[in-house]
Amino acid sequence: MSEGLELHKGVGGNAEQPWNLLAGDVPFPAAVLDEGSISHNLDWMRRFIDAYGMALAPHGKTTMAPKLFGRQVQAGAWGITVATSQQARVAAAHGIRRILIANQVVGAANIASLMDLLAIEGMELFCLVDSPAGAASLGDACRTRGAELNVLVELAPERDQPGFRTGVRDEEQLGALLTELDRWKGHLRLAGVEFYEGVLPDEAQVRRFVRRAVSVTRALREEGRLERTPAIFSGAGSAWYDIVAEESAELAQSGDVEVVLRPGCYISHDDGLYRAAQERILERNPVAPTLGDALRPALRIWAVVQSVPDPARAVVAMGKRDVAFDAGLPRPVKMFRPGRDARPVDVPAHWEVTGLMDQHAYLQIAPGDDIAVGDVLVFDISHPCLTFDKWRRLLVVDEEFCCIDVVDTFF
Repeated sequence: MSEGLELHKGVGGNAEQPWNLLAGDVPFPAAVLDEGSISHNLDWMRRFIDAYGMALAPHGKTTMAPKLFGRQVQAGAWGITVATSQQARVAAAHGIRRILIANQVVGAANIASLMDLLAIEGMELFCLVDSPAGAASLGDACRTRGAELNVLVELAPERDQPGFRTGVRDEEQLGALLTELDRWKGHLRLAGVEFYEGVLPDEAQVRRFVRRAVSVTRALREEGRLERTPAIFSGAGSAWYDIVAEESAELAQSGDVEVVLRPGCYISHDDGLYRAAQERILERNPVAPTLGDALRPALRIWAVVQSVPDPARAVVAMGKRDVAFDAGLPRPVKMFRPGRDARPVDVPAHWEVTGLMDQHAYLQIAPGDDIAVGDVLVFDISHPCLTFDKWRRLLVVDEEFCCIDVVDTFF
């Protein structure tokens, strides 16, 4: 059993006889996490962040799995990022005490949730502001509750850039926001600057945006407006975190600004969208190739062939309810025939998923291929965010496909 993991009571009853994916113990389809790959990915990202002298607050919306949040914090994460007040409540309920809400929080009930979180002992909470109206709503709630909230100015790409996102887009908007924040001293504490570069289409646009964010942060620091020491400078999704690290490295070395990167998909990675992004990172970044093996896909879907209606097509009991399909269809990589195979074997390269229904996948094969009803197929996925949110429980397995843990999600 892997260090730090305890057998979940629902995964086989006892440590001597855990469920095994190859023994018919697990109903399929199932979402399966490989423990070896998770451990590798946690270590890889920690070493990347350490190489740049930065902090990591992984975006928890990817998994919404507090058990994985805990492992990320144990592996050195500074905190956890979320997108909504509901997600922040989940993180807080499971012991996370530094939470960055990388979003505007609006609406009376949502803001009330923030006030409740601020009352938790040891909680350090951050959220974003990009308008006087948003700042006023937060400030009024803090004044009513006698609280103080850390806020980050959210920057958006400039008007002549193609990315569209919430955030301050020009100096006029920034000035208006700062004037409003001055009204709420003692209730809203300007802790730093935040941005999200993932809406931009290419490296040149991303670098330009990050450089602007660095410039704004330096200006606010020089003007004495940043009230947290060290101030926070935070950005970076899972595709451009290396560019953000490079462009903000000098800022991180200044000593009075903490650069907090927020990639969320690294813990599970994938075999599509983020595999391609990681390949680009390895090509352009000087640090990533020095860290050994790259990030590994850790999340796969296991499903059963339920019909072979004609020589060129099989139907698999897995569909849109089970796997992401927005950034590429799942890709079959392994198969296992109970009673024949000791371990999963590679599938033919020409097998391809051509379409998904709610509970069915159409698998293109060739006449004469060795595939039968009851065969178990293993699929790599593209875009882990929209696979995690389809499951309330995921199995963690070791190298012998024994289930050593269960991960619960809270979407």
